[in-house]
Amino acid sequence: MQQFKKPLIISLVLHVALLLAIVIASYLKPSAPKVLTVSLNPPSNEETPPKAVSAVAVNQEDVNKRIEDLRKQEEAKKRAEQKRIAELERRAAEAKKKRQAEAERIKKLEQQRKAKEQERKKAEAEAKKAKERERIERDKAKKAQQEKEAAEKAAKAAAEKRRKEEEAAQKAEEERKRKEAEAKRKAEEARQKALAEQLLQEQLAAEAAVRAKARQQQVMSEVDKYRALIASRIQQNLLLDESYRGKECRLNIKLAFNGLVTSVSSLGGDRQVCEAAVRAVRRADTLPVSPDRDVFEELKNINLTVIPEF
Repeated sequence: MQQFKKPLIISLVLHVALLLAIVIASYLKPSAPKVLTVSLNPPSNEETPPKAVSAVAVNQEDVNKRIEDLRKQEEAKKRAEQKRIAELERRAAEAKKKRQAEAERIKKLEQQRKAKEQERKKAEAEAKKAKERERIERDKAKKAQQEKEAAEKAAKAAAEKRRKEEEAAQKAEEERKRKEAEAKRKAEEARQKALAEQLLQEQLAAEAAVRAKARQQQVMSEVDKYRALIASRIQQNLLLDESYRGKECRLNIKLAFNGLVTSVSSLGGDRQVCEAAVRAVRRADTLPVSPDRDVFEELKNINLTVIPEF
């Protein structure tokens, strides 16, 4: 038996051989079981069943025919697609030629229209120039008549003008004298008014200065009072130690409008006293502040010197 080269043929031969072996075994009924051996590469002297070779040959031809049919169908589809694309390209080329021809025709028509439009405009311009020349001649004649009439009127107007100018000059002199006297009167009134205004402003400034000074003194008095209250509150919350005696610490305290302490920091002094003073301020949480806005402005950011009192 010749060796098969294609896996499909080998598979078909093996299946046919296995099927024949099963059929033969079912009729023979041997006393002991036999092992069926199937070789993928059978010896060359082994005979191949005629039916198996015939079946394989027929199936392979069908496969080859089917493959050839599919190849022919694919080629037919490609030829049809190429023909369709060629037809589309031909139509597109024809359409492009038509568009170009139409564009050329429209261009020529537009050129003809522009030429006619230029001729029309030229004719209108010539007609307009003729009318303008006619109008200029009429205007010249009319202007000559007007100049004659104007000269006559000018002579009369000159005499009338001289008379009016003389009257106007007399009235102007009288008006000048009147305005001069009025200006002197108003200037004196303005000087007197300015002097009175200056005196009034000086009095108001002096009164305002007195009031401001009194207000400042009042504010500072209130500030001193609340500074003392704040210092007293800190002393109440200060935990004393005998080692603090004779020592001090400078603090900077920032307060909210309700007396809430927003910030406290040491500006210098004994370290232990400063730490105790800062704790005392934080323990107090809120410090006394004045409801007076001006007083609060002086207290919202204050520096205090804390001296432990025993």
